[in-house]
Amino acid sequence: MQIDFQARELTVKLVYYGPALSGKTTNLQAIHKLVTPDTAGRLMTLETRDDRTLFFDLLPLTFSSGSGIQVRFKLFTVPGQVIHNATRRLVLQGADGTAFIADSQVAETRANQQAFLNMQENLRENGLDPTSHPLVIQFNKRDLPGIRTDEEIDRLAERGSEPVFKAVAIRGVGVIETFLGLTDLTWRALEEKHSLHEKFGLDPDEFLRDVRVRLGIEGRAAE
Repeated sequence: MQIDFQARELTVKLVYYGPALSGKTTNLQAIHKLVTPDTAGRLMTLETRDDRTLFFDLLPLTFSSGSGIQVRFKLFTVPGQVIHNATRRLVLQGADGTAFIADSQVAETRANQQAFLNMQENLRENGLDPTSHPLVIQFNKRDLPGIRTDEEIDRLAERGSEPVFKAVAIRGVGVIETFLGLTDLTWRALEEKHSLHEKFGLDPDEFLRDVRVRLGIEGRAAE
């Protein structure tokens, strides 16, 4: 997290990680379409012939708190292909929270596992502890044939400590829920570490409720 006392602005970095073509960029595009126009900035995408997003997407979402503090969420994605691991590590540097976007297709199970282990390695390389770093998991592409069943994903969720979401990002399904889950987990971790309520008057429950209102989806996360 970056703090600009002069501008009274907090910047929180969230990174969407996962194997190639799992839907990381699609998640950001869906968020950009779903949020209110005064909340989202410009979505930037860098595309090349060998990877859809070579470096990252950056989607700044800015919220004004009741205390007059501006809170800016910067959302990034990492390139999915293994040859861009150095870029993955660089984008992950300084991340406050991470969403791992997995491909639900059974055929992509190994790719998911390799990307997850790679994410943990890069977190450690950046001095971040994978066991305490705020992390949520999204199983995307639930509309395709040959996918892991809901029951299987539920069992995986029960074995792990990370919140798990199911999504069809191309339709916007599960996208906001994933973002809100990551925001909640990350913000509470930042509160515990930096005492944001005491320093800036940012009550966690009130702020997260305001985020849902500003996104125009109050109550949607509970659906």
